[in-house]
Amino acid sequence: MTDKNDKIPLYRQIYHSVRRAIENGNLKKNDRLPSIRELSSSLSLSKTTVISAYDQLCAEGYITNRPKSGYFVAADFENRPKIAESIEDKSKKENKYYEYDFSTKSIDSSVIDLAIWRKEIKNIINRSYLLTSYGDAQGEEALRYALQKYALGIRSVNSKMSNIIVGAGTQAVLYLLCSLIGTDKRVALQKSSFVQSEFVFRSFGYEICYFDSDDFGVTIDSLDALSPDIILVNPNFSGKRGLNMPVTRRLEMIRWAAKHGAYIIEDDFNGELRYSSHPIPCVQYYDSEHTVYIGSFSKVLLPSVRISYMVLPESLMKDFSECKPYINQIASKTEQLALAGYLNSGKMDSHIRRARRVYLEKSRQTLESIKRYFPNAALTFNETAMYVAVKLPKEVNRAEIDNALEENGIRLMTSIKSDSDFGFCFSGIPINKIDEGIRLVSEIIFKQPAC
Repeated sequence: MTDKNDKIPLYRQIYHSVRRAIENGNLKKNDRLPSIRELSSSLSLSKTTVISAYDQLCAEGYITNRPKSGYFVAADFENRPKIAESIEDKSKKENKYYEYDFSTKSIDSSVIDLAIWRKEIKNIINRSYLLTSYGDAQGEEALRYALQKYALGIRSVNSKMSNIIVGAGTQAVLYLLCSLIGTDKRVALQKSSFVQSEFVFRSFGYEICYFDSDDFGVTIDSLDALSPDIILVNPNFSGKRGLNMPVTRRLEMIRWAAKHGAYIIEDDFNGELRYSSHPIPCVQYYDSEHTVYIGSFSKVLLPSVRISYMVLPESLMKDFSECKPYINQIASKTEQLALAGYLNSGKMDSHIRRARRVYLEKSRQTLESIKRYFPNAALTFNETAMYVAVKLPKEVNRAEIDNALEENGIRLMTSIKSDSDFGFCFSGIPINKIDEGIRLVSEIIFKQPAC
């Protein structure tokens, strides 16, 4: 029952021994335990050690002390579910390395200067007084001030600092937004858009429908037919060809929302990374009354920095003010303040310019290689999400292909996965591996027999 050479205190060894005996059924309810005197004598331990163990077991309800009778088992584990035991020690397990990683799970390490980011984190950690208090439910004031300047300068977001809400990722701010808008709404969005958003909408009982698109994005006729309460759009990738929504269509959508009392949720995913042309001002720039702007830093800065933000219209800010006392901030205060420092330092501007150059070159290489190795496939290029979707003319044996890709250290996008569709994201893979990786994928696919 006890080992005096063990680092675990003796009373804890007794405690665990008795507890296990009760949980595995060796000791059953109402069984009498040895008295303190008997157990201390048999184990050659002090009575104080045994008392400490029994007191802990009594406090947790495993045993009970009946006056003048002794200690008895109080818990009944006869019909308890089996406790799962971990067979494999995964404490030191690392993520698998993929030689050719075309997934969306990483960014190019040449884009971000990690030394500067570490410096900002260290600067916050060294000021311990900043870390010993809870964060602001709305987001740290320093970050919201920095975001106001950043979003205005980069994306022309029309906002006051007081209307900015910070959260731990886009899904987190969407959950909060839906709680403000209310339940049982109808939301219209583009097919094959942000699948995580659909999960959030369903959680609130929203009816999800898909609007029709032409070459310029959502059609007003389809909005008339659907009559949604909410319109979710990514204006950087819209319409049948995945183009930037032109200003004329943005204004038509805004007028429709104003006329019908609907909200527009603008998911401006990586809008600042558009590199083929100068970014168009966001939808919210033209309408701050009905549009909720959402921005994030997962691809712009680092995927591990789970900080997103939204800009609310005044009508929703009133609802947020009422809810704020009951909300806890889940985005890291340390990372919020570090991001504020990074934005205020001016480093983000040079970072974005460098990112645009890198991703422009990688997009060209990806498109060139895919056209070479998949000459008969239909391609869809999403500039700001940094991927190319490939649709084969025939279905293939996807299960066998996935196994072969895994064996060869190749990972593709998981969000684009059918028997004829494959997704190549170029955000994380080094440019010198793009052509070789796409060539290997084509060899694996085309040596498989068609279904």
